[in-house]
Amino acid sequence: MSLTRRQTATALLTLPLALTATPALAHGGRGGGRPRPRTIHIAGDSTAAAKAADAAPETGWGMALPHFLSSHLRVANHAVNGRSSRSFIEEGRLTALLADVRPGDLVLVQFGHNDQKTEDPARGTDPYTTYQEYLRQYLKEARARRARPVLVTSVERRRFAADGTARPTLGEYPAAMRALAAEEGVPLVDVQALSLARWQELGPDGTEAYFLWLEPGDSPNHPDGARDNTHFRPAGAIEVARMTARALLAKDVLAARDLRRLDDRVPAEWITWPGSA
Repeated sequence: MSLTRRQTATALLTLPLALTATPALAHGGRGGGRPRPRTIHIAGDSTAAAKAADAAPETGWGMALPHFLSSHLRVANHAVNGRSSRSFIEEGRLTALLADVRPGDLVLVQFGHNDQKTEDPARGTDPYTTYQEYLRQYLKEARARRARPVLVTSVERRRFAADGTARPTLGEYPAAMRALAAEEGVPLVDVQALSLARWQELGPDGTEAYFLWLEPGDSPNHPDGARDNTHFRPAGAIEVARMTARALLAKDVLAARDLRRLDDRVPAEWITWPGSA
């Protein structure tokens, strides 16, 4: 990337924060003597990213996560469509994320979908070499700021065998992340395993309501309908955010006082899509 393009990309990186910070707390601690809220920063791809109004009802799980967090926590969602562990760093997005990281914050790192695109030299990585090398940079930089990094395996796609068995689609990337977490002593939230089990429980028919499956006319943003087995509607994003929150509790990354609604219904109507792209 040329210097001019890098500067332009960096200038745009504040947009995800504006879209996804918990509204009541986004500016806490900036004035009035109030303490700055503890922040959960998300580095990831389209499955977690905030979506604008012209993409609705597509929803990233990071958009739903605040509904499971207590009011003293906020979410800074830097996840962006199409990014891998590599391209997120090389575009300067990790640098932008780190600018707002403070001691005690969490940095959730979830990549894998686009790392699989090994034909693309800007995004592709090898599971046990370059993928782990890039992930180590997230860990190192978060620790340098006395924040706590958390590795999060990628959420599974909706794919079933002919007999209705949910099939894994992410190759060796989840295993490589698990191995790195063990080596580095970093908490691991295994969303790949959790989501695969959940999709198996729901089955091919039950998962349609979670993914971006639309009939023509269902949404003005998707006039021809959609058959997207990677990205979510609100129900799917809420489900993945819930399993992530529960796992953060189970791993002692968050405490019970940090969470809410883990067993309660979160209506799809609570999801909002701010602005346009």
